[in-house]
Amino acid sequence: MTKVLVVDDDFMVAKLHCRYVSAVPGFEVVGVAHTGAEALRAADRLRPDLLLLDIFLPDMDGIAVLRELRSAGLSADALFITAARDVDTIRSALRAGALHYLIKPFNQAALQEQLRHVASLQGRLDELERAEARQEDVDQIFGARPRASRELPKGLAAPTADLVDTILRAHPEGLSATECAEAGSLSRVSARRYLEYFAETGRAEITLRYGGTGRPERRYRRLR
Repeated sequence: MTKVLVVDDDFMVAKLHCRYVSAVPGFEVVGVAHTGAEALRAADRLRPDLLLLDIFLPDMDGIAVLRELRSAGLSADALFITAARDVDTIRSALRAGALHYLIKPFNQAALQEQLRHVASLQGRLDELERAEARQEDVDQIFGARPRASRELPKGLAAPTADLVDTILRAHPEGLSATECAEAGSLSRVSARRYLEYFAETGRAEITLRYGGTGRPERRYRRLR
């Protein structure tokens, strides 16, 4: 079993992540921490294999937590789960040794796909312990990255999701559901469902355009 320590300052979010982890065979949540200090103590006591680590903690940021654990000799892998989107933070997480970086909000499938990637990576490394690694083995380990989850909510189809994603990419300034529908020969209702899904999963952001009377227009812009 891969032992997991969940670190998040939000009690309900941490509980949700624990449920996601526990649903993946081969993974076990051994502890939960809500501050950096708690995470350091728990990691020293529990010796987890994997940290699900938030950036924004009340006493210190998650990157500092990982660096302190590395300095203390703890070799646990780390998967950052955070709302931080700025490039400097992402770069710091990468340099601190993070396996991956998930931006909130995301769905259950996205986290579980990353966990399966961790299990696959560890399996490859275990196999290589019995022999010397070849360059192609190393290339596979360092180059293997799972794509964004293809599991969609009921009623949504991957080909249409790809079409809407292409339309968003072609309109970096953003567009409305009506404009998306016209560009993809979709119904407005269908286009909006996919756009709202992208917004819920962190792949797009919503802005409101005010003007005239009535409700403001919702516009969608792909987050790169």
